[in-house]
Amino acid sequence: MTISETTTASTTASRPTTPSAAASISAIVPVYRSAAILPELAERLGAALADLTDTWEIILVEDFGGDDSWTVIERLAAADPRIRGIRMSRNYGQHNALLCGIRAARNEIIVTLDDDLQNPPEEIAKLVARLGDDVDVVYGTPEQEQHGFLRNQSSRITKLALQSAMSAETARNVSAFRAFRTRLRDAFASYRGPYVSIDVLLTWGTTRFSHVRVRHEPRLVGQSNYTLRKLITHALNMMTGFSTLPLQIASLIGFLFTLFGFAILLIVVVSYVANGGATVPGFAFLASIIAIFSGAQLFALGIIGEYLARMHFRTMDRPTYLVREVTDDE
Repeated sequence: MTISETTTASTTASRPTTPSAAASISAIVPVYRSAAILPELAERLGAALADLTDTWEIILVEDFGGDDSWTVIERLAAADPRIRGIRMSRNYGQHNALLCGIRAARNEIIVTLDDDLQNPPEEIAKLVARLGDDVDVVYGTPEQEQHGFLRNQSSRITKLALQSAMSAETARNVSAFRAFRTRLRDAFASYRGPYVSIDVLLTWGTTRFSHVRVRHEPRLVGQSNYTLRKLITHALNMMTGFSTLPLQIASLIGFLFTLFGFAILLIVVVSYVANGGATVPGFAFLASIIAIFSGAQLFALGIIGEYLARMHFRTMDRPTYLVREVTDDE
C-alpha cells in the first residue's frame, strides 16, 4: 500500500467533537540532521503521549539531511512499532516533510513539533486540552523564544507574511508546535505543488484557531538549520504562493505614483503659466521623477514575474515530495 492509499484508509470512522483521554494522537516530527537527539526525543515524546492516550504513534519524517538520522530512526522503529519512519528521496523542506507525515497519520488528532526538543513534549497536554468544540487548531506559543536576534526577526517577517492568509491575531501566535484535528487534511488532500505552508493549508479547512503559552527550551544539540535567508525565502514563497497581497500592493503603488505624476504635471503647468510661458528649469528633478516611475514599474513587473514563475512550476507538475523508503510495509 502506498503512502497516498494509507492517507485515504487512515481517516478514522470515529471523529469525536471534543478530545478526551481516549482520543488517539499522531505526533509528527520532521527530522533534519538530528541523529544525536532522536533517542531522547522519542523517549520523552512517547512518555508524554502515553500519559494522554492509549493509542498513539510517532511519525519521524527524515528530510534527507545526509547524516545518520535514518539509521537511528530505523533502530527506534524496530524497538517500538508505534514509531514509524518515512524517508524523503531528497531534501524538500520542513513543511513538505510535515505534509507527508500528516497524510500518513492514522489517528484522530495530529501534533507537530520540531526535532530539536525546544518544544518540550510534556507541553503537548496543554495543546490537546485546548482543542474543543470551538477550536480546531491550537498553537503552542513560546513564553519566551530561545533563538538568536536574527532568527527572532526573521520569524517576525514570516508571521507578517502569514497575516495575508490568516487573521492578524492568529498569525502572531503561529509556531511549529501545533495540535489539530486530522480531518482538516481533507481540505488540502489534493494539493500538489512544490511550495508548502502547513499554516496556510490549515486555513483552507477551518477558521477556528487558538493558542496556549508553552515553554520554549534552549537547543541542546547543534544549531538551527533555518538561516535568515531561508526564512525570508519561505515568507516570500508564502506571500506569492498563497496570497494575492503582493499584486494588490503593486497595484496600490502604481495608483499612488500615477496620482503623484498628475500632481507633478499640475505643478509644471501652473509654473509655466505663472512664468508667462518661460521654460521651467529642473532637469535633475525631472530625471529623478523618471527614475522613481521606472523603479515602480520594475517592482510591479518583478512581482508579476514571481506569480508567473509559480504558475510555471505548477504546470511542470513538480511533486510536493517523494518517499524513498519507510520503516513499515504499510
